[in-house]
Amino acid sequence: MDREGGDPGYVDLGFARVDTDRLPRTGDPEVVYAAGKTPDEVVAILGTLRDAAPDRPSLVTRADPATVAAVRLRWPEAQVEGTTVVVGDLPQARGLVGVVTAGTSDSPVAAEAATTVRAFGAGVVRVTDVGVAGLHRVLDARPVLQDADILIVVAGMEGALPSVVGGLVGTPVVAVPTSVGYGASFGGLAALLGMLNSCAAGVVVCNIDNGFGAGVFAARIARGMQR
Repeated sequence: MDREGGDPGYVDLGFARVDTDRLPRTGDPEVVYAAGKTPDEVVAILGTLRDAAPDRPSLVTRADPATVAAVRLRWPEAQVEGTTVVVGDLPQARGLVGVVTAGTSDSPVAAEAATTVRAFGAGVVRVTDVGVAGLHRVLDARPVLQDADILIVVAGMEGALPSVVGGLVGTPVVAVPTSVGYGASFGGLAALLGMLNSCAAGVVVCNIDNGFGAGVFAARIARGMQR
């Protein structure tokens, strides 16, 4: 059903119906999830989003090397971190999100979260490789953790780090389990269940490897605290 003025709120590209109405509905524009799409499809969707919201950056997640190359060919100024791509100028940051990783193997998910936070209008501080196998590392980072408005804590294996962080500071924690770990980690399920069963108060949990979802949530919270 058409809205006022006959605008349906999306653009039909034949292979995708691109939601151009998300920005006025939610305050944040649509994002391109590149997995399962060809590079040409991603570029076409991204171009539609750039036309619909030119004053906000456009975000692509889970982009493979061929997709990154295609986006950079069309937009040479694109910023790339891992599998996440941003086209357009980043907004002025409001609020501060801490992105914390248990180990360096968790970095791809943390990079997706941090880039998403920046694209969605909040600042980021990174704390890396402070897993519970060496508790002195996270204890040394406590001042940084306390300064953030909200924390994203990314961990695989048994997923214990969010509970430790939640017990050290009064900052809200978004826990992100990763699929990092040996066989009995069941592709991140062990970390997910450990985080869901956290004994620390103030910990909420995203799905396995969902750095994007955590980034959007944390950015909205951080922005809202600066109103």
